[in-house]
Amino acid sequence: MTTIQRIEDIEAEMARTQKNKATAGHLGMLKARLAKLKRELITPKGGGGGGTGEGFDVAKTGDARVGFVGFPSVGKSTLLSNLAGVYSEVASYEFTTLTTVPGVIKYKGAKIQLLDLPGIIEGAKDGKGRGKQVIAVARTCSCIFIVLDVLKPLGDKKIIERELEGFGIRLNKKPPNIHYRMKDKGGVNFQAMVPQSELDGETVKKILSEYRIHNADVILKEDCSTDELIDMVEGNRVYVPCIYLLNKIDQISIEELDIIYKVPHCLPISAHHQWNFDDLLEKLWEYLKLVRIYTKPKGQLPDYESPVVLCKANPSVEDFCNKIHRTLMQNFKHALVWGSSVKYNPQSVGKDHILNDEDVVQVIRKV
Repeated sequence: MTTIQRIEDIEAEMARTQKNKATAGHLGMLKARLAKLKRELITPKGGGGGGTGEGFDVAKTGDARVGFVGFPSVGKSTLLSNLAGVYSEVASYEFTTLTTVPGVIKYKGAKIQLLDLPGIIEGAKDGKGRGKQVIAVARTCSCIFIVLDVLKPLGDKKIIERELEGFGIRLNKKPPNIHYRMKDKGGVNFQAMVPQSELDGETVKKILSEYRIHNADVILKEDCSTDELIDMVEGNRVYVPCIYLLNKIDQISIEELDIIYKVPHCLPISAHHQWNFDDLLEKLWEYLKLVRIYTKPKGQLPDYESPVVLCKANPSVEDFCNKIHRTLMQNFKHALVWGSSVKYNPQSVGKDHILNDEDVVQVIRKV
């Protein structure tokens, strides 16, 4: 029996099983078994199956990376051409783009790499239409644009989400607040710090036993689902912000446009007419959460033209120094900071000080 057939059998059994307290442990065990089989599908045993394929291994450049994911002929190549000025073959037939086409834009001082990925089809996570290579590149992105045709958005959106979820990508979600640690002895120690709607000690033990884990500490610091616990145990999930771009808005009415604007994480655009690109770039900046830090050489004005862009949330002075050069911290004495992260300007701070967007930093080195 193939892995796909085993997955289908487990999904059929889950559909037949009633959801209640008595079956919660059994369903949790089935979900864990399903996650293990899907992992086998992503990374087959034996390490064979060839490489990523020509055109998919694009070198990462710039401060952030954005991937365009969608079905064939929804306007991804037109969007890249008009946003970045890069030629990506455009035609009226499907599967025009067969490899990853990169482009770069500069916005608010940050260099952002754009990747036009080949169109995916249903079953991509199982390897159809080179889907594994496409989704593997999407895993490395800082943000994902899911490009949809505005005339048939909902069906396409659900299929693409299912394909990405099946490959371990979690869209617009945060990692679950679960403390999980394996140990040598002592059994499974389960503790819930808030009331749980789905998980209990017995269910957690059944899920862990499916992974042959019999000694571990599990502390739930929020109301968590079975899937979130499995994600934590698997440890190979990536949490990526995502914007749904509803393209070809020149084909719908103003009333329909108003409804689209109210849907969370959605943005209507027209790649061909270049409509709403300003909103698109502003929303992208908001989702990337990049932090710009301006350098100030001693006795000179701050350099506002080329900021140091940090991708990390709550970056410290040490992160800023390491981004410039990893040897800078060896002779670090303190830093002078101007901006919203300090009480007065300038303020002398240590390496652990947290910086805010558009702070100005001058590093003082030991003599």
